[in-house]
Amino acid sequence: MTYHEHGDLGLLAQLARLDHAGFAGFRALDETVGRSDGKIPRKYRELIALGVALTTQCPYCLDVHTANAKKAGATREELAETVFVAAALRAGAAATHGALALKLFDAAASP
Repeated sequence: MTYHEHGDLGLLAQLARLDHAGFAGFRALDETVGRSDGKIPRKYRELIALGVALTTQCPYCLDVHTANAKKAGATREELAETVFVAAALRAGAAATHGALALKLFDAAASP
């Protein structure tokens, strides 16, 4: 078996049939990215989605939102900046969770 193939997105139709209400809720939320009636332009919406996909490490989201960002006019340079903004936030979260780990360590009972 091969993991993370583009064709796997076709299995979403099966999930929709198996849990129509849950899938409908997911689709409604997912459509927030592609809406054009908001104050944030489509290109920025896709770059935000791409940054989130980079931090959640979802290959399918990377696939979809990279292509959509390009269609919306994003450049390779904007994509590169998005990568490093996401990386900085991911690293920042690790550092601040490290501070939490120190706090928890200090609060833990000694053996």
